[in-house]
Amino acid sequence: MKRRIISYLATIIITLLPLAVQAKEIKYGFKNAPSVIFSHDAHLLKSRDCKTCHNAIFNLSQKRSYSMAEMEKGASCGSCHNGKKAFSVATEKDCSKCHRGIPSAVTYRIKEGNAVFSHDSHVNGKGYGCKSCHNAGPIRRGVSMADMEKGKSCGSCHNGKSAFTVTANCGSCHRGLTTKTLKYKSKPVTDAVFSHDFHTQAYKCSDCHSKLYDYRQGSRKVTMAQMEKGKSCGVCHNGKTAFAASGDCNKCHAGYKPANLTFKNSRGTIVGHFSHDFHTAAYGCQDCHTKIFPYGNAKRATMKEMEQGKSCGACHDGKAAFGVTSSCAKCHKKQ
Repeated sequence: MKRRIISYLATIIITLLPLAVQAKEIKYGFKNAPSVIFSHDAHLLKSRDCKTCHNAIFNLSQKRSYSMAEMEKGASCGSCHNGKKAFSVATEKDCSKCHRGIPSAVTYRIKEGNAVFSHDSHVNGKGYGCKSCHNAGPIRRGVSMADMEKGKSCGSCHNGKSAFTVTANCGSCHRGLTTKTLKYKSKPVTDAVFSHDFHTQAYKCSDCHSKLYDYRQGSRKVTMAQMEKGKSCGVCHNGKTAFAASGDCNKCHAGYKPANLTFKNSRGTIVGHFSHDFHTAAYGCQDCHTKIFPYGNAKRATMKEMEQGKSCGACHDGKAAFGVTSSCAKCHKKQ
């Protein structure tokens, strides 16, 4: 009789051992939402066998996080929470059974002005559910404004139809948005300066962004020759809407004073000089740039090509200025 009692108690202890060892809550934390609490007690009431989950579903030797997209395909919790064995992880009304509480506002750190997303105003204020945005996966971070304007991320709703458009209401999301004066390095000339304050007196952000420019400074560099063909600043600075990019250099490159040039041959011997000081006393930058010379390192022309009207020979033809063949020492001289 005594042996039967001991055997019976041993059976009870072995049966209840998983409850004693494993009955502990596990907390899964999220940055912008309340934690999800997994209760071993509640689940062990359904199945007393630890092996139902370990290691059949969860490998205790691996600490791995699963996305909602994976769960909806049957991984992790989704192996049971599929709408058959238990409520489905993919059902909108059941999200709150695990994710209890209200998600906090999400702040996206941006230098010019942080963008703040309020879960409360979208869920309670507009009546959207979790699945309206979180469709089988996390929201992808690092989406550019240009991507949003094409319907990605926030732009899928903020398109001017479902909600205000992302292209013209910067201050609605970027609270405290401040623009700054931009400087573009352009050696050997002085930096080009662009004033947002000056331009936003007459134009909206959407007039330039992102039809002409991405929202990141220096994301797309263009040459002066490209501007003269209507690219970048040249879209407006065409001599009609605003002063031409090919004319008033000092309006952007303040204090610009072009350097005098010295030309050397392949042996390093000085073979010629060009004085910007002398020429700009009578001519404007646009008289030479870029009709005759591109900005930067122009292609070298031979004397024969100059005699045919190329390079310096476009003016130094004996009519507009002395001919390249008549006064060699005026250019080829020691200084």
